[in-house]
Amino acid sequence: QVQLVESGGGLVQPGGSLRLSCAASKNIFTLYVMGWYRQAPGKQRELVARITSGGNTNYADSVLGRFTISRDNAKNTVYLQMNSLKPEDTAVYYCKADRGFQTYWGQGTQVTVSS
Repeated sequence: QVQLVESGGGLVQPGGSLRLSCAASKNIFTLYVMGWYRQAPGKQRELVARITSGGNTNYADSVLGRFTISRDNAKNTVYLQMNSLKPEDTAVYYCKADRGFQTYWGQGTQVTVSS
């Protein structure tokens, strides 16, 4: 069993930045694809960014150039650096660990972008 705990959400003005963290209860990065997803009210959950065990990354078009996913293997933590935030980035952000037949989700952290 793996526990994922997100933190770092909050209220930020448009154009501002936040860094989300996802702490895993054990070292899983060599086995799992780690991803950040988000879900806005009334919308489906969508992929924001992910990083493979080999370190390859990909991003949703809507965040490309503004968000960066990274990880610290020593701390078992994945980060999402979010810059130039827009009101449409407002959502609950979830961390996911996935290796196909086995998936874990965190509890989510709220990000609100508003003036």
